[in-house]
Amino acid sequence: MKKITIIKVGGAVVEDAAQLDALLDNFCKIEGPKILVHGGGRRATKVAASLGIESVMVGGRRVTDAKMLEVVTMVYGGLVNKNLVAKLQANKVNAIGLTGADMDVIRSHKRPLKKMEVDGEEKMVDFGFVGDVDRADGKALANLIQQGVVPVIAPLTHDGEGNILNTNADTMASETAKALAAEGYDTTLIYSFEKKGVLSNPDDDDSVIPTINHADFERYKADGTISGGMLPKIENALAAVDAGVSRVIITLATAIDGNHGTIISK
Repeated sequence: MKKITIIKVGGAVVEDAAQLDALLDNFCKIEGPKILVHGGGRRATKVAASLGIESVMVGGRRVTDAKMLEVVTMVYGGLVNKNLVAKLQANKVNAIGLTGADMDVIRSHKRPLKKMEVDGEEKMVDFGFVGDVDRADGKALANLIQQGVVPVIAPLTHDGEGNILNTNADTMASETAKALAAEGYDTTLIYSFEKKGVLSNPDDDDSVIPTINHADFERYKADGTISGGMLPKIENALAAVDAGVSRVIITLATAIDGNHGTIISK
């Protein structure tokens, strides 16, 4: 079976030059087909603040009004994406930058009002111009990969009606992995960020939880061990393994060899 590795790099690593260079160096060393999916939320927050635009987060996800949509489109699809592509090209990796709109690789719909618990109360939340993925085109990505091209995917999708939508980067990585698994690839998805894995104690960098399944996740969510932005990350990881992705690992950005971190299992 054909193997592929999908690495998702978070915004904190993208903002740290040393961590980013180390990750890209390790990414370049991965043998065989590979894809890089990136965030950039911290850069978007900084750029928005410089423009006087407030960032609003609910349940670890960004609320995107019309002004914030302009910011994330510029930052994710332009500044962050093209810098990553240029760095990879400098390392002899033939990368191409994509949003979900390019080649129609990831299509979504605008998220409807969603009932969520906010500050202990259930409320209907309008996330604005945020996209929930309908489909990812594994065949189109496979065609690029077979030509020796390495996709670098920004967390933006489109609705097929001319609208760009902000989409969670962890979801982008999960949907990409699922689409390639459906194309017959033995798929490894690695979520890399600034910690060694999912931690049982946020103040102890060595308190890595070795494995998490559905039951574990519900328990950790209920007791508060897992919260904030880690919630959608693990939800997406579990969705990926349920859909046939072979391996999902959450690990440190400098340890993307598949031998470290938290393994997400059924």
